[in-house]
Amino acid sequence: MLDARQLEALATVVEHGSFGAAAQALSLTLAAVSLRIKALENTLGQRLLVRGKQVRATPAGQSLLAHVKQVRMMEADLLGGLQGTSSQSGARKAQSWQSLSVAVNADSVASWFLPGVAPLLLKHHLLLEILIDDQDYTHDALKSGDVIGCVSTLAEPMRGCVAEPLGVMRYCCVATPAVVKRCQTPSGAVSLHKMLVQPAVIFNRKDALQDAFLFQHFGLQQLHYPRHFAPAVEAFETAIELGLGWGMVPEQHLAQRPTLQELLPGATVDVALYWQHWAREAPSAQRLTQAVKAAAALHLRQA
Repeated sequence: MLDARQLEALATVVEHGSFGAAAQALSLTLAAVSLRIKALENTLGQRLLVRGKQVRATPAGQSLLAHVKQVRMMEADLLGGLQGTSSQSGARKAQSWQSLSVAVNADSVASWFLPGVAPLLLKHHLLLEILIDDQDYTHDALKSGDVIGCVSTLAEPMRGCVAEPLGVMRYCCVATPAVVKRCQTPSGAVSLHKMLVQPAVIFNRKDALQDAFLFQHFGLQQLHYPRHFAPAVEAFETAIELGLGWGMVPEQHLAQRPTLQELLPGATVDVALYWQHWAREAPSAQRLTQAVKAAAALHLRQA
């Protein structure tokens, strides 16, 4: 049987990024934390941490971290249930807060994810830690054990996980009327040459939506064109509104950006999204999964 104190030491070292910070958080000496990790590694016969300036978990360590998170959640659910049914002094004990970590792409967070799960968080005293990443990369956080679920484009479930289809997020290529006009010929048709002379506004260097648009509708790939990078949803869309260039915006956001118009009306890019989560979930995580699926069904296009 795994030693709970050793597992807690492992999780704390990874969460704080160093043995020293973990020792302080656990109110232990540095040597005590190191001995617990070493004992756990000896028991399992393999390295669990990569030592360095920033300590990180090995693949085996990541599997253990996922286990630790599941145990923590199950214990929190159990304690919450016990407190809820306790009738000591005829009053219910104050319910403690429980933390859940998820990885979500920036476009989904504000447009449908948070509005969809907010009632659940308030009702069940849940705290949410959101890791923002491109939808093509969020599953890395689930694989490493950093989160219990992620909104991802990965349809194939990862080991020990379930991938549930959420729906399709549609993106439109938009710009200000002035930029659109600069991309057109005198007849009003879009000129690819004129378009690629204008800068594109891109969320970050992982964002490949504009390349997908050019390939899907013009059959072109590996193109070189000027680019602005604005890694925040508000700043990204504001940059387009200011006429800095053209960009791919979720159709849900267009109603709030009346100054923007489609560069090529009807030419969109559809991104299928999935909710990847552990196959074995604590009750609180199960409730979150149901809330995420319900929110997606309400706000996303269904395939």
